[in-house]
Amino acid sequence: MTAIISLLVILTLSLAITRVATVALTLTGISRELARFQARSAFSGVGFATAEAEQVVNHPVRRRIIMLLMLMGNIGIVTFVASTVLSFVNTTGPVNMIWRVSWLLAGITILWLISTSKWIDAHLSTLVGWALKRWTHIDVRDYAQVLHLSGEHGIIELYVEPQDWLAGKSLVELALADEGVLVLGIQRAGGKYIGAPKGQTKILPYDTVTLYGCSPVFAALDKRRSGPEGDQAHQHAVVEHQRALHEQLERDEVETEIALE
Repeated sequence: MTAIISLLVILTLSLAITRVATVALTLTGISRELARFQARSAFSGVGFATAEAEQVVNHPVRRRIIMLLMLMGNIGIVTFVASTVLSFVNTTGPVNMIWRVSWLLAGITILWLISTSKWIDAHLSTLVGWALKRWTHIDVRDYAQVLHLSGEHGIIELYVEPQDWLAGKSLVELALADEGVLVLGIQRAGGKYIGAPKGQTKILPYDTVTLYGCSPVFAALDKRRSGPEGDQAHQHAVVEHQRALHEQLERDEVETEIALE
């Protein structure tokens, strides 16, 4: 029975470590899905060689988190295997074996329910964020929340083909801000990255452009081709954006009047 309890304790610690690491990685600015994948990969020692992995290890804070996970994972896996072996050796009979398996499955089920709890995840994120602010110098702002990425607003990477409306034009010519779209960065085909590009910067064919704005606009922008039809679609998008801003302004005025009453 002691071996079963030891095994469940090890599993609990492993889940807690990867959960805390996921939150910490998320707070450095990467998505929760990527953070969870990289945390589990590092802890288990799988070490997938992907572009996302390079994005993690090239960041000094994320690299330290991954290194610590790898160290803990190597220790934890050895202990896990040893505890598993001890749990099922020297059993006195089939009844005792069934009893041990039942306890193990029950413990694993409880741990799985805890690990998938959104309530625990939300409170853990708050706790880890507070601890990182209190005892480290990590920038723990949740950029997904800052940019309101959970609503209609989002960030995408748009690959520019030669026939696209974006290709060959400067940001001033495109006037994407009039559609409610901001250009955050441009990844050139040759590898150069332009962050916060200026108005005279041109978007070239085969660039990858990072955009921020309302998600419904992105699909139309991706399908827009060069020529008069593309220019007309741009003008239509500008009109729609101005209409949406006007409606939002009217709603804000009504809410302000209600709040003042």
